[in-house]
Amino acid sequence: MTSATDNLEKPSHRFSIGWKSRHLIVLVVAVIGTYLFLESRAQWSEMHRWNRAIGDMSLVMIAVSMSIGPLARLMPRLRTAIPWRRELGIYGVILAFIHTIIILAGWVEWDLVRIFGYQLHPEGFYVMLQHGFGLGNVIGLIALFYGLVLALSSSDWCQRKLGGNVWKFLQQSSYVLWMLIVVHTAYFLYLHFQDYHRSVPEPNWAQIPFAVLVSVVIVLQLAAFMKTWKSRRSGQRRTVEA
Repeated sequence: MTSATDNLEKPSHRFSIGWKSRHLIVLVVAVIGTYLFLESRAQWSEMHRWNRAIGDMSLVMIAVSMSIGPLARLMPRLRTAIPWRRELGIYGVILAFIHTIIILAGWVEWDLVRIFGYQLHPEGFYVMLQHGFGLGNVIGLIALFYGLVLALSSSDWCQRKLGGNVWKFLQQSSYVLWMLIVVHTAYFLYLHFQDYHRSVPEPNWAQIPFAVLVSVVIVLQLAAFMKTWKSRRSGQRRTVEA
């Protein structure tokens, strides 16, 4: 996955790692990270433990993928990390897909209408009961669709078939994916369980780390944007003066 600030020179291959090794390393990191998230909520039910652990690891991997471009813009020495965006994004989306399957199987039990906030009334028809739950899931499904499109189109073969300009335009929608993921996660992390009709659970420990993670990504992107803008502006001035 790429982004608008990633129009950089190709990284040096002096310290590059082959794509097979990158896939293996990222996969191992995904497994270890998911296990750590899983163990951090040992008191939760199995479905919610796996649901949140896999969802959290997906978020972290996509956040790192979104941060590599701005970091490479701010610190050119990190350009060698640019190829890692692809594997991080791909496995982040795969984890998001697994996260969705767990929700469908364990939370709504394949009653697909329930994922949109409806519940079966005793008289045999569905009624809207959880408006926020439905909206949060719709945003999540749209994010998953975006992510699958980006992941499937991230290969060199797709880049050749689509052409450089079309491929780059498509990959720039990773910002849309990131915003959808943030809104989806924020709802379930801060709002969903604040219900008048039931006891409020203990705050999820991930609330503060999530806010810090999102803030860091935003700051990096803004800093990279400002550096790019100042660089181009100074270049235009030199051209005018010449």
